[in-house]
Amino acid sequence: MRNHSVVSVFILLGLSADPQIQALLFVLFLVIYLLTLMGNLMLLLVIRADSHLHTPMYFFLGQLSLLDLCHSSVTVPKLLENLLSEKKTISVEGCLAQVFFVFATGGTESCLLAVMAYDRYVAISSPLLYGQMMNRQLCMGLVWGSWSLAFLDALINILVALNLDFCEAQNIHHFSCELPSLYPLSCSDVSASFTALLCSSLLHFFGNFLLIFFSYVRILSTILRISSTTGRSKAFSTCSSHLIAVIFFYGSGLLRYLMPNSGSTQELIFSLQYSVVTPMLNPLIYSLKNKEVKAAVRRILRKYV
Repeated sequence: MRNHSVVSVFILLGLSADPQIQALLFVLFLVIYLLTLMGNLMLLLVIRADSHLHTPMYFFLGQLSLLDLCHSSVTVPKLLENLLSEKKTISVEGCLAQVFFVFATGGTESCLLAVMAYDRYVAISSPLLYGQMMNRQLCMGLVWGSWSLAFLDALINILVALNLDFCEAQNIHHFSCELPSLYPLSCSDVSASFTALLCSSLLHFFGNFLLIFFSYVRILSTILRISSTTGRSKAFSTCSSHLIAVIFFYGSGLLRYLMPNSGSTQELIFSLQYSVVTPMLNPLIYSLKNKEVKAAVRRILRKYV
């Protein structure tokens, strides 16, 4: 990655300039990051260790936990470092690398949530054929397709962004590097990068969102045709955790990228929500609302404790 600019480093202004507030934020985000690591690692280990969870739904859930580990690790360690540092700098190359991995892991999670919505639709609409339709080969193909599509999307965006020149302006009014935050700092034409970002957002994120939306329309239609109240409640409970995860991820992510880049408090809150808080909440959502996961944890504790 060659140097395109007069500027060699950016300054991440972060969340606060007050040293006391920075110390409090460091403790808060360190606790959140440790909970994220422990929660997602625990979910991965439980899914792997308990044979009752060796189903397509939990295979995808394990992939989601792996993604949450990766996604939070792209931004949070640098955020913690900057909260303790006076300089708060990041190299241009490091910033673009962070942009790439944020885009790649976020894009993969977007695809995976769409895959999980389809999985829930098949489970509810065709329960007798579920195991046959969602076979291991298809599940592996959907996961690899999600990773490949997201990394290709991220690669296209970063290759276009490499042509940007950065002169004089160094301050990023954010705690991490994201493409919209870099555009005001560029002294070259950003239209090509902006167009690539807009197209990929429409095709990738909105495309996946539409797949999720139509999957849930079909799921709702199927649930409403179930005659018994108990059956409807049981069918809905199988996808409620996924629906909450979708709301957290897309709600904050879409609002962040639809807002004009200004470094406002709301913008930072939405970025923190999908990049820092959501990876911590996902294992809690799936553990607390899922009877099978709670039962698996109890079985493992009885076995080893």
